[in-house]
Amino acid sequence: MKVITETALRDELRASQPEYYCIPEGTIVSPAAREYLQQRKINIVTEPPMPAQAPEDKKGTAPEAAEPCSHTASDPWMPKYVDYETGAFYMEKPEHMCQLSGNLLVPKCHPRILFRGKLDSIQTTLILHQALLADSGTSGKLIEDLNSVLLTMQNIMKCDVLDQELESGLIIGFTHGELHDRSHNPMKFFGIKQMQMPNYTMGTAYAMLNQLRAAIREVEVAATAAFYRDGKCSRKDIVEELNRLSSALHVMMCKWLAGEYR
Repeated sequence: MKVITETALRDELRASQPEYYCIPEGTIVSPAAREYLQQRKINIVTEPPMPAQAPEDKKGTAPEAAEPCSHTASDPWMPKYVDYETGAFYMEKPEHMCQLSGNLLVPKCHPRILFRGKLDSIQTTLILHQALLADSGTSGKLIEDLNSVLLTMQNIMKCDVLDQELESGLIIGFTHGELHDRSHNPMKFFGIKQMQMPNYTMGTAYAMLNQLRAAIREVEVAATAAFYRDGKCSRKDIVEELNRLSSALHVMMCKWLAGEYR
């Protein structure tokens, strides 16, 4: 059985923009290929549309109703998983693959999975830093702001996995615009010179914040690699939220140097 993949469609269509794309009978369209056609607003049909004809008689026979499918997803022979890229079916999930969303599978090296791995990894680091700071008696306000960052990361993960639109909220008590202003003009808001180079004399907590800031940048790059195709980003909401998170960590570093966490 022939499978039409996203790569094959890109090679075939290139700069053309047809109104519809005909899928021959017995051919499978991979989920990624179907999504590509939908993004380009190309209708998927099983046969070329017939030219419109004037009706001969208003008393023509009514069209036959489609015969309902007699099989359900609970049938034992029905495939349980679908390959997101190729449209192949699986009864069991292969070890080298994982679920992208629902029953759609991708290899564990897929850019979307690599992004999720980076996002998961930074959350573990943040929680460890919170525990160490709590044990050392560091300001509860700093730990509270870190928790705000953590909740934002968890929301990003949820919206990606469930394919939901991300609704932005406050991060460490600031809007996106307020974070941007404070990050780009720390002298005005904190009395701190911009672009200070970190060093060990600034303290362990400051070093932890700097580590998280750099790690968030890596997550942002991974997100761009996962969602950016053909000059368009399919999840601008996620990339923008990650950008604001890195601004939030920079603001927290400035607050630490200004003594607001002590």
